[in-house]
Amino acid sequence: QVQLVESGGGLVQAGGSLRLSCAVSGRDFSVNVMSWYRQAPGKQRELVATVTSSFTTNYADSVNGRFTISRDNAKNTVYLQMNSLKPEDTAVYYCHAVVKSPYGSVLDCWGQGTQVTVSS
Repeated sequence: QVQLVESGGGLVQAGGSLRLSCAVSGRDFSVNVMSWYRQAPGKQRELVATVTSSFTTNYADSVNGRFTISRDNAKNTVYLQMNSLKPEDTAVYYCHAVVKSPYGSVLDCWGQGTQVTVSS
């Protein structure tokens, strides 16, 4: 019932910026931690950034200082502002949310992924 819809990916030159968005939709749920992951060609999926429901953030060392994760709890939306992009940031970016139902069930929900390509 819960869906995550991502947007904002695209092609950008090195040094440029992109802003990714991910909206969680559904009924009768609450969202805990929201995160961004990425998977580059030939590499495993890695955690990029997380933000809790109380707005505590954490970043991978490779993006710290360049990327900013934020959320709008009223809209159940998480954002990833990506500045000073590098070619090594090229990957498919995935949104993830921990969702809890009124019955106590906890779900790991994933978006479909959005391609980010940074040219040199």
